Amino acid sequence: MTTILLGPQRFTVTVAAVVRSLGLDGPVAMINSGWEEREDDDGELSGHFAGAARNLRLHHRLLDAIEKDPQFAADARTFRNRHDELRAFYGIRLQAAVDAVDAVRHRTSIERVGPAAEQAAVEAVRDVDAWYTHELEQLYADVAASSGDQSGPIGWHRGEVGAMLDECAAVVIAGGNVRTLLRTLRLFRVTLPADRPVVAWSAGAMALTGRVVLFNDFASQGIAAPELHDTGLGRLPNVVALPHARRRLRLDDRERMSLLARRFRDDDLLLLDDGTVVRIPDEDAGLPAGARTIGTDGAVTTSGTVPVGAASEATAASAAPDRTGSDA
Repeated sequence: MTTILLGPQRFTVTVAAVVRSLGLDGPVAMINSGWEEREDDDGELSGHFAGAARNLRLHHRLLDAIEKDPQFAADARTFRNRHDELRAFYGIRLQAAVDAVDAVRHRTSIERVGPAAEQAAVEAVRDVDAWYTHELEQLYADVAASSGDQSGPIGWHRGEVGAMLDECAAVVIAGGNVRTLLRTLRLFRVTLPADRPVVAWSAGAMALTGRVVLFNDFASQGIAAPELHDTGLGRLPNVVALPHARRRLRLDDRERMSLLARRFRDDDLLLLDDGTVVRIPDEDAGLPAGARTIGTDGAVTTSGTVPVGAASEATAASAAPDRTGSDA
């Protein structure tokens, strides 16, 4: 089950060479619904695949379903409103819990109570994350129970998407708005074939993981702490993808990075900067040599040693901040 995660493609384009290296015998399925209204503006992307590309047009299909199915449209509005409110309350609780960790860390401890207090404060942050995850799962269950599975337009689109995927030799998932991308992947029940490679970057890489985390340490407003946003497709269940890491994370702030890693200590926090290529042959294989992650001590570490002459599997550069996981 080959999965290849790339760095952002806006400035350093690696997807063409990576797909060519796969030696595919068949077309490539393109998923770029995260681009939303620009979804059909796919000439440059499809050009990387020598004309052998099939755009699944999931955002177009979403708009078609909303137009043709009033009940689905109403359910979609209900879900979005409830999700927005859940995120608002989660953000309040999360920021307070993260601020408590910072306060405890910097409180002088004469009788050596400090370390235990800090660990308890970190666990409190994890408890807030767990609460949000539980509430989100319940929200998905409630909406599914109320809407059922009776939509004719959605069923038709699911069938067509499934048929197109069956004809393709690989799947490429671009960036953009991760919320829209995940919504369309779920709505049309996009099942990524285990026997075909998947190449993804930015929001697309995030969507393949178990937990989708939004982050921007340089944001001038809103919640300052990285936020759990959603669950991903789970193709890489124990990875948290961090696109644009150097542009969006204060990687030199060891305390901040340590808290992030301790919050998600069961996962590999994978840094995906420009030029990065991380090839994972199987979900149980672990990250390859050269992959850059954040350790619980807050330091950036590189796994293994890159073989001499190998293509760069974990390089990076820089550019400008965003909190959506978006990139072309």
